[in-house]
Amino acid sequence: MSVHPIPYSDPLTAFAPFAGQDGAVLLDSAATAGGRGRWTYLCLTPQTVHLDPADPFTTLTDALRPLSPAQDAADGLPPFRGGLAGWLSYEAGRHLEALPVPRPDDLGVAETAFGVYPVVAAFDTARQQAMVLGLPGFDAAAAALATRLSAPLAPLPPPATATVPMRAELSRDEAARRIRQVIDYIYAGDIFQANWTQRFLAEGLPAGVTPLDLYRRLRALSPAPFAACLSFGGAHVLSASPERFLRVDPDGRVETRPIKGTRPRGTTPEDDARLAAELCASEKDCAENLMIVDLLRNDLSRVSQVGSVRVPVLNGLESFASVHHLVSVVESRLRPGDSAVSLLRASFPGGSITGAPKIHAMELIHALEPARRGPYCGSVFWMGPDGAFDSSIIIRTLVIGGNGRIAAQAGGGIVADSEPMAEVDEALTKARAMIRAVSGQDTPLPPA
Repeated sequence: MSVHPIPYSDPLTAFAPFAGQDGAVLLDSAATAGGRGRWTYLCLTPQTVHLDPADPFTTLTDALRPLSPAQDAADGLPPFRGGLAGWLSYEAGRHLEALPVPRPDDLGVAETAFGVYPVVAAFDTARQQAMVLGLPGFDAAAAALATRLSAPLAPLPPPATATVPMRAELSRDEAARRIRQVIDYIYAGDIFQANWTQRFLAEGLPAGVTPLDLYRRLRALSPAPFAACLSFGGAHVLSASPERFLRVDPDGRVETRPIKGTRPRGTTPEDDARLAAELCASEKDCAENLMIVDLLRNDLSRVSQVGSVRVPVLNGLESFASVHHLVSVVESRLRPGDSAVSLLRASFPGGSITGAPKIHAMELIHALEPARRGPYCGSVFWMGPDGAFDSSIIIRTLVIGGNGRIAAQAGGGIVADSEPMAEVDEALTKARAMIRAVSGQDTPLPPA
């Protein structure tokens, strides 16, 4: 492979000339919680783009096969050195399990969208170094991109500030009624937990505001270690996700970091510490997290070496710009012959945004949510030919559809002792930064 150092600059500034173009992907470490925010990647000129393949998981394998991994990569290079990048929508799970037919797409967003990027630019935000990397056979393309990114960059102006209203899709009372239905199913013994969510909608971008402007506004309000800005098929995914879905190292080591349990940040240091302590002491939130950890241990065990699945962190506290979360860590090692795609087949969509038992929880989600989720609760990912892989759960995300509509979505895991209105308020806490980025307000308007 070829490595071309380039002058370090703000990755957003370097990305700006490409933003919004079909296949332009920014994988943005906008925060460094737990050391998971070191590298930011620009995937700019895809060799090919795949939209809605008949079998997305087989297509991932097929698209990666022609690419060769580096044989003599030097130390200090980023984990992602070229390969595939894009999104899998929540409904892509229908290719893996017998699930209800998805509801109609009212946004105009590809269910699966990814590009093939033999050349990527990587920005080390910790050491403030940058480079362009080309997989074997793509040295000339890497050199050309390095030349382009080495040219002086004009500073980015502040993002446009115009706003438009966001409306809740459901009233508070209707949202609480549907949450009570989930609780009824739990008491009937059908499920232990389900992740029920609700949407907030705007009818189009504010005048003069680009998708990159909106992403920058969201990023400023809610910096996150798995942030991303992607454009495929006329749609845009603007993500401030704090949650890793799956990571695979080239040697087959696996990590997933499910989030379950949330409190808002406090208005004073004392209030903030009180809310964090309350979350850590909450039997309900800890039990909710444990249920999802058990589900993920089961998913990982389907493709992992016997005895390798372990939980080094259970209910650890992590604090972000607007919320505290309980985050657990589950690790394993893939069996010989299995891969990141095998792991996706065993685990997608993520347990933290479905429920337990997983398939029945997804059936109830389909019955009780009024619209398809689309990219929300799916995954943004990159995948390299050396077996390396990383991915997020698409939460805290704005989706701009091909028809111009903007959607935000939020919810939480519902368990037997959930209080419906408290769950509605928790979803609003999670959605606040997204709603403010679009509308300038902390809360949505009621349904029209």
